[in-house]
Amino acid sequence: MARYDLELVRRSWSREWIPNGPPTMWRYAPVLPVAKPASIVSLGEGMTPLIRARRLGERIGAPQLWIKDEGQNPTGSFKARGLACAVSMAVELEIRKVAIVSEGNAASALAAYAAAAGIEAHIVMPRDVPQSNFIECLAFGARVAEDGPGEGWFHMGAFHEPYRIEGNKTMGYELAEQMSWRLPDAILWPTGGGAGLIGMWKAFEEMEALGWITDRRPKMIAVQAEGCRPVVRAFETGAERCEAWPDAATVASGLRVPKPLGDFLILRVLRSSGGTAVAVSDAELLDAGIELASQEGIFAAPEGAACVAAARKLLASGFLQPDEQLVIYNTGAGMKNLEAYSTRFPRQASSEQDKLGGLITPR
Repeated sequence: MARYDLELVRRSWSREWIPNGPPTMWRYAPVLPVAKPASIVSLGEGMTPLIRARRLGERIGAPQLWIKDEGQNPTGSFKARGLACAVSMAVELEIRKVAIVSEGNAASALAAYAAAAGIEAHIVMPRDVPQSNFIECLAFGARVAEDGPGEGWFHMGAFHEPYRIEGNKTMGYELAEQMSWRLPDAILWPTGGGAGLIGMWKAFEEMEALGWITDRRPKMIAVQAEGCRPVVRAFETGAERCEAWPDAATVASGLRVPKPLGDFLILRVLRSSGGTAVAVSDAELLDAGIELASQEGIFAAPEGAACVAAARKLLASGFLQPDEQLVIYNTGAGMKNLEAYSTRFPRQASSEQDKLGGLITPR
């Protein structure tokens, strides 16, 4: 991971100055690795809204429930943060070809930022990724295939380079700033690769060293799908590493990671924070996504929706208490996952409903 002279940062930078910075994640530039401002490749990522979910909170027994909506990032997911930082470093280091293996959102984010930087991107993805991600990559001019590229490409996969974590950690800085520099009691994070969770934990450590927050930490909660829950199994058995989950399957493509590379870091964060790991079914997460949308007007990706289902479970079990302040991270936009949600809204063939009034589809 990237390290900084935090004592120097503390002497030369104050959190009171941050509101004067840009309304993007680059307001935290002194604790990001890009040394030359001209190298920054930005599409306006970061400073996503933190939304009070009052109606949903009352329904599930959490009056102090908040949603951090990362679906409002460029390319529709939190992946924009990490890839903005990584591509900016590629520009600074004069790397001209980048590649990634991805289930979807990281692929489209890399393709977008590579296009903005004017560098080549090669995307390796399986056939069954969400159609939106596949089309985005092609539209951004990336080379898309099922096999890896040849030599000469820099690998932008999570934990294959150190800079995506740095972009992801800005979610932790942002949350602290938006909550007046006091962290919540618990954070629920949909955990596939876990880079967002690890990045936020790094941000909390840095902010404490800077004197911006106390040593009080939220309980970090990893949420997975029942069809792919390696972190949950490792946490419950006391293991320090995950075993690969066989035949991983879930409609939440971002959670379909059989063995995260940073598994030991994820487990370390969960245990040191007094957190936990929990799995929900595909049916539960889809229903929770529809509930969030209908109650709060937030159409979450299935991964973010999984955290709503998990919060309900943990409140029912007593692990979370009604008086605690909870933050759910919705990591992506539901609009990018219409195939998954379409199973909850089957269309009737040859019906008036199917015609949509003739305004959108022909009668």
